[in-house]
Amino acid sequence: MQDIDVIADPASAAAALDPVRARLLAELREPASASALAGRLGVPRQRVNYHLRLLEKHGLVEVAGTRVWGGLTERQLVASAAGYVVSPEALGAAAGGPRPGGDRLSAAYVVALAARVVAEVGGMARNAVRGRKRLPVYGLDAAVRFRSPADRAAFAEELTAAVGGLVSKYHDESAPDGRWQRLMVAVHPVPKGVDPGAPEPPAPEAPAGPEAPGPPVAADASGTPTDEERP
Repeated sequence: MQDIDVIADPASAAAALDPVRARLLAELREPASASALAGRLGVPRQRVNYHLRLLEKHGLVEVAGTRVWGGLTERQLVASAAGYVVSPEALGAAAGGPRPGGDRLSAAYVVALAARVVAEVGGMARNAVRGRKRLPVYGLDAAVRFRSPADRAAFAEELTAAVGGLVSKYHDESAPDGRWQRLMVAVHPVPKGVDPGAPEPPAPEAPAGPEAPGPPVAADASGTPTDEERP
């Protein structure tokens, strides 16, 4: 089972986003039968079987085994991944991305950068899994609490300078065996109700009004994936 599966196919995304099927995917982190799932969800087994067939059709669940119970052979199904993310690719031409020269202090720009990461890395990760290769990636996540907006602004300036210095130090436009990489850095407020130290934070409640503790900060360096890792 994969840790995370990025769904790029529109039909698969629609299948996974149905409320009942999304609940089934959550329940199927461990193998279970249609009858067991029907009991947990309080839904008729025939209806559960209908949803499971759709999920299986799109490769979101798979057969983990069978067992004989009451003279009948029952299939045990399991989700194909521990969690799912829908890629912007599922929206086709309507998908958004960072615009050249966009406002790096806007929330829309940060969201667009994150969407591009999901689309590009998700596509390359699928190809890497199929080819039994390891994708060379690196992720860093940290939480920081600023004393004031002035400290946040100073942090942003120092971060921009530090990243720019590292890029200048290691960038080599003419290296014959070089490989383009993307670098993205984002700073944004933590939503209300979310514990930044929790491994799986609960879903936050919708805020009563807009928060404005300071503008998000983002920086990126463009690059191009190799042919064998293209989505």
